[in-house]
Amino acid sequence: MEFGIVKGTVVCTRKDEKIAGRKLLLVQPVDDDLNPVSTVQVAIDSVGAGLDELVIYAKGSSARMTDVTENRPVDCTIIGIVDSVEKEGKIIFSKNS
Repeated sequence: MEFGIVKGTVVCTRKDEKIAGRKLLLVQPVDDDLNPVSTVQVAIDSVGAGLDELVIYAKGSSARMTDVTENRPVDCTIIGIVDSVEKEGKIIFSKNS
């Protein structure tokens, strides 16, 4: 699992029927200090995430292990919306701050 920040949405008028009706989001991967790293990922949203939310996402075969993505052609799935992150005894992220 990795941290990411939702940066936008992806709209496809035509897509594989196995992902029809599924929300696709752009996710910017971030490191454990919440700094951007790597390239933006397109992810299926299995939890109702929104713009600018910090999320946890899974990649590869793990991305196909949710009720929303099982047996579907996906490689990246948002599996959690983060409420807070504590690192080395300090809160580095709080959704309510």
